[in-house]
Amino acid sequence: FRRVLFRSGEMMAIVGASGSGKTTLMNILGGLDVPSAGKALVDGNDLTRLSEAQRIAYRRYVVGHVWQQSGRNLLTELTAAANIELPQLLGGVKGSKRSRHASELLEMVGLKGYEKKKPAQLSGGEQQRVAIARAIAKEPTLLLADEPTGELDSVTASEIFQLLRRLNQQLGLTIITVTHDAAIAAV
Repeated sequence: FRRVLFRSGEMMAIVGASGSGKTTLMNILGGLDVPSAGKALVDGNDLTRLSEAQRIAYRRYVVGHVWQQSGRNLLTELTAAANIELPQLLGGVKGSKRSRHASELLEMVGLKGYEKKKPAQLSGGEQQRVAIARAIAKEPTLLLADEPTGELDSVTASEIFQLLRRLNQQLGLTIITVTHDAAIAAV
């Protein structure tokens, strides 16, 4: 990419073949990798110049991630609610507020009553819904979804993209998704 501009509150899908650099771009925007050249500015943060402490704070408070592999999104030994509460705990949110917010987020993603279920008790689509709730639990300004439907059937994939679009509209959240499936991205 030479110059790409993502506006606040926008939802964008980046479509490309495997090996085209989509995940690398997501890792740079997510503060996981540092670009070897050029600039990457997100929400006033120059990702090429952040100290390690600033990079950690950026990842903790500015950006949320949803990965293709459910194993990267959720801790298997924790319940859905505990998975959603974890980023809030790390951010210093108190217990009762964390629990209440986790329940609200589960309802928002269509999983009201799933608080005590562990990932192994959930379908792939349900796991991705919990992963989305976890990613937005800390109220980031940017949500990065790297092939979030890659392990899902086409119907469930469409539902997940519709959920992301609804969250984008309801929360004003900037969402960048990468996919190899142009049909799903058009949803």
